[in-house]
Amino acid sequence: MILALIIIIPLLIAAISAIIQKGTRLLEFLTVFSSGAVFFFSIIIADKVLADQSYSLLPYLKVSSFGAILLLLTSFISLIASLYSIGYLRTEVKKEVIGFSRVKQYFVLLNVFLTSMIFAISFTSPIMTWVAVEATTLSTAFLISFYNKPSSLEAAWKYLIINSVGLLLAFFGTILFMAGPMTHGGNIGLITWNELMTSANTLNPSVIKIAFVFILIGYGTKMGLVPMHTWLPDAHSKAPVPISSLLSGVLLNIALFTILRFKIAADGVVGINFSSNLFIYFGLFSILVSSLLIYLQTNYKRLLAYSTIEHMGIIALGIGFGSIGLFASILHMIYHSLAKPLLFLTSGNIFLKFSSTKIEKIKGVFQAIPLTGALFLIGIFAITGVPPFGIFMTEFSILAAGIQSHPIVAGFTLLGLVLIFIGFLKHASSMIFGEKPKDIAAGESNSWTTVPLILLATVLIFLSLYLPGPLKLLIERATLIF
Repeated sequence: MILALIIIIPLLIAAISAIIQKGTRLLEFLTVFSSGAVFFFSIIIADKVLADQSYSLLPYLKVSSFGAILLLLTSFISLIASLYSIGYLRTEVKKEVIGFSRVKQYFVLLNVFLTSMIFAISFTSPIMTWVAVEATTLSTAFLISFYNKPSSLEAAWKYLIINSVGLLLAFFGTILFMAGPMTHGGNIGLITWNELMTSANTLNPSVIKIAFVFILIGYGTKMGLVPMHTWLPDAHSKAPVPISSLLSGVLLNIALFTILRFKIAADGVVGINFSSNLFIYFGLFSILVSSLLIYLQTNYKRLLAYSTIEHMGIIALGIGFGSIGLFASILHMIYHSLAKPLLFLTSGNIFLKFSSTKIEKIKGVFQAIPLTGALFLIGIFAITGVPPFGIFMTEFSILAAGIQSHPIVAGFTLLGLVLIFIGFLKHASSMIFGEKPKDIAAGESNSWTTVPLILLATVLIFLSLYLPGPLKLLIERATLIF
């Protein structure tokens, strides 16, 4: 019943918001209530998963240990983004950038987006999971084009076309995986992940290899792995920052989760080395390409987007290394899902104050918006793996996992991480320090755009210093599954 509620509530709120003709405050309240309720019920579901290994609703929806982690991350970041959206959109309305109709569209699509992600996490059918992931593409495409500018429309179309092609390849891979269960009397619409894992060995190993390559390329497009990443910098830089925080912080994790579920089936047929090598190659390529492009960026939102590609590469690398690397990858995903939204949302405050996304035009952030500057610096330190933030330990663990079996890969990874740190330090120092322009008034925009960030930074710092037992247990169980 609880699982039904976290699906029904945002869907119902989206429907109600769509028929509201006036009253921005009501739209804000409904969306915060929706995301808050989903977060509350996600905590309850996680507790039930801890007690019973999983939590199910009929045969169609089920949450595992990894799913519980994703539900907690998705609902928490959605709550933070919803709270932040209030102050962000109010400022944009005050500047007459957008009107009521745009605000309504934003909150409707935000709730649809949240519903789609919950479905993608909890569906027991690979086909329905694919449908849910496609639904996230459709809902976010309109949010990326929110400002209705030529550049944002171009980014939305690029996002829609590239991801749709990628998901089409993923669908083909899904059908190949399902050929075994289908030939043994299964119904394609009702085949579950468990049935897929137990029946995939009826296929020829060569077919499974081809199928997994399609899956990794298809869902890897959604995940942002190089070279399927080309949509990501444009989409993240043109979308409203609360949406960018959700795209980077949680949506890419769902694509990763889907790949990992297919990985279990593939490993049972062709062995673990095949998928591990693919993860290592794509992961290393993503880190190296993003490390070079980060240094050359002139737009701070695109800078953060390329950082997302880097961290997806690190996570893929840890999965490929296996053992402690897999545990570290899941924990790294959690830290990234907290640190990257913090950076995107603080960058939103910078944009509201300076009205530019160009790094060269941003000077004296500490003087203009000191609290945002401090939070932005915390985010920079966290995302680049500076101690004592958790990403330092996860990157160290992933490198340690790979240093014996893949020393050359580990060496190139370390080089990429050093280049990324230098690039971030170069860009951040030029933005944060120095004298602010005289025409920029000092002071934060409003409490709605600062209090949620303080909460997010507090959780990030706390989890970096102390990993609660229940969360650690969920990660350990997820590691054993994959």
